[in-house]
Amino acid sequence: MDKNSNVLSNPQEFIDYLNQETQKVLEMFSATGGDDIFTQFTQSWTELATRSFEDPTVWIRAITDYQQAQFDLWRNLFTGQHESSVVEAPRGDRRFQAEEWSKNPVFSYIKQSYLLTSKLLNEMASNAKLSDGEQQKLEFYTQQYIDAMSPTNFAVTNPEVLQQALETKGQSLIDGLKNLLGDIDKGHISMTDETAFVLGENLAATEGAVVFENPMFQLIQYKPTTEQVAERPLLIVPPSINKFYILDLQEHNSFVRYCVDQGQTVFLVSWVNPTPEQSHLTWDDYVGDGVIKAIETVCEISGQPKLNLLSWCVGGTLAASALAVLAARKDTSVASATFLTTLTDFSDPGDLRVFIDKEQINRLANKVSTEGILHGRELATSFNMLRSNDLIWSYVVNNYLKGQTPPPFDILYWNSDSTNLPAEMYTYYLNRMYLENKLVEPNALSICGEPIDLRKIKIPVYFLSTVEDHIAPWKATFKGSENFRGNIEFVLGASGHVAGVINPASKNRRHYWIDGEQGKGAEHWLDTASQQEGSWWNHWSEWLKRRQGKKVDAPTLLGNDAHKAIEPAPGSYVRNRID
Repeated sequence: MDKNSNVLSNPQEFIDYLNQETQKVLEMFSATGGDDIFTQFTQSWTELATRSFEDPTVWIRAITDYQQAQFDLWRNLFTGQHESSVVEAPRGDRRFQAEEWSKNPVFSYIKQSYLLTSKLLNEMASNAKLSDGEQQKLEFYTQQYIDAMSPTNFAVTNPEVLQQALETKGQSLIDGLKNLLGDIDKGHISMTDETAFVLGENLAATEGAVVFENPMFQLIQYKPTTEQVAERPLLIVPPSINKFYILDLQEHNSFVRYCVDQGQTVFLVSWVNPTPEQSHLTWDDYVGDGVIKAIETVCEISGQPKLNLLSWCVGGTLAASALAVLAARKDTSVASATFLTTLTDFSDPGDLRVFIDKEQINRLANKVSTEGILHGRELATSFNMLRSNDLIWSYVVNNYLKGQTPPPFDILYWNSDSTNLPAEMYTYYLNRMYLENKLVEPNALSICGEPIDLRKIKIPVYFLSTVEDHIAPWKATFKGSENFRGNIEFVLGASGHVAGVINPASKNRRHYWIDGEQGKGAEHWLDTASQQEGSWWNHWSEWLKRRQGKKVDAPTLLGNDAHKAIEPAPGSYVRNRID
């Protein structure tokens, strides 16, 4: 079809065009991991069907209820009572908000029939009585299949899409096609207006310089904004999954800028975005040539024997590994450590549990070993699947079927800026941490030639977790904190894995809990904790000030004679974007 033609001039051509649009969306879905959803769904339901023969009563009852509900739905449709709902969308489900879904009898039937079928599938899955791991996987992939098959995701069954096509004389469909083709070229679904952000200008723009680099990372030192700074520098270790600038977004919500303005001498690790040629990089490399090398370099540049360490997510797991190595070596160069939403005990991996079993991990290990890396897009899709209606399907509908351009949103721009992970490092991480939970088992792992025992880490530690975190559940991070033997400050923030961390002090939003009684488990800690209003940033800053040493004059140059500035922040490593 000519992109400049009126797609509504011929009704049959219009229908064909809608079908083509839907097919392209499905192809895009397959390219971003949809095939895995259908494969896992089929495998799980084959297992469920086999088990059902042992006790078919659950299936018979569910199907009987479903048939009765469908009969009621048909009766309402043919007696003109289509506005009387047999089933309602779950609370918080925003897919069916348009009034056509309830006022128009055809679309009301489509919606309710879909919801009834969804309910049937979910009930049958929830009553499967499989092993815990298989049960959760069945329920997860059933929900993924249900979400994928929603009538809102298809042009011909979405009244909002049809109405917009009529009002724009088909221009919305043409715009949607352009968006789809653009995203196919980029290899991912656009969640934000990516033209609105430029690294070094309005993202990752805190002034500084790269003062060291090796094949693992670049080390950034940030320019002071105060006349005096803390004697003891602060080293930030972000996750190697995604880019570091989640901690340095825009000026108003940059954690890095906040730390600099608080008088900290801030250094930050910017991890390499590995290529297949770097598949050999191991967990030991990330710990030794990464975290420990960064610690040594910061001490050399600052002239200080000790620093304070802050890390986030998998960056925190790497930092904990490094601290255990240093403890084994009786190295005291780290004075305190802060862990943001970090798992060290992986007995409860949260929603990621559905991806973690021997069969799936072995299949993934074979794949990444062949390709040399875990592609960042695949990792991003896995995380997005945990919230598929919000992070996948809403954008499919708005971008491709309605032809809309998503508004600028810095966190979603960062979320789309994925990084690869080396095959060796990633398979070790999955097997030793998630599958075997070896990090908390004393001397079960040897890293950088040292036996690892988290109990030997006796420095003051600040743990920040978030109550709605589905990636690093707060009760699991609390359990992990109990393996450290120093003075532990555990803080529980509101919101989730990202929004709970990036909660600028200037906005004074949300709340957090502190001062719960430790030693009696997570629930008891929360029951005895006190709630504080606002951001945890200020609470952490006061905690850090007690460990930062005296105030000294701010350095006038970044780096030193041995480590001269290489290039301005944010550096070149972070600009290596996957396309």
